[in-house]
Amino acid sequence: MHRILLMCNHNCSVEIRHLCVFELLLLKGEKMPLTVSSSEKMPRVFILYPAGSLDSNTYGVLEKKVEYLLREGQAKHITFDMAGVDYISSMGVRVVLKAQKELKKLGGSLTMMNLQPQIKKVFEILNALPSLKVFASIQELDSYLDAMQTGSHLANDE
Repeated sequence: MHRILLMCNHNCSVEIRHLCVFELLLLKGEKMPLTVSSSEKMPRVFILYPAGSLDSNTYGVLEKKVEYLLREGQAKHITFDMAGVDYISSMGVRVVLKAQKELKKLGGSLTMMNLQPQIKKVFEILNALPSLKVFASIQELDSYLDAMQTGSHLANDE
């Protein structure tokens, strides 16, 4: 944010804030664009960090990242860290469920963590959460991933 001080002919000063694009979108009540970063926690285990609005205008960004990880990264497990997602539409939900389906075909799994209340509510309404693993923190995810690799998760999932 930048501040600009303007003077009129009557020596009145008016301070104007120069807002960045994201601030302008929020002020207008518009949704934020989507960005997606990722990290490889261990071989073939990835965490995706989408941030912004996951809707019909932006879902392709996340979908392409998932497709890339499945194809090039040979992903076996993907976790969506949803802390930065402030809005999700049916197209966003579709990306998540499609990723889960593709991973399951490959013998892998999908989990989610850090869902904001409004995002969690969407999945609850759609009854999609029972089929997804959702974690409150990275520590909880790490415990799950450790158990998954040692084989002790089978007892927990039954």
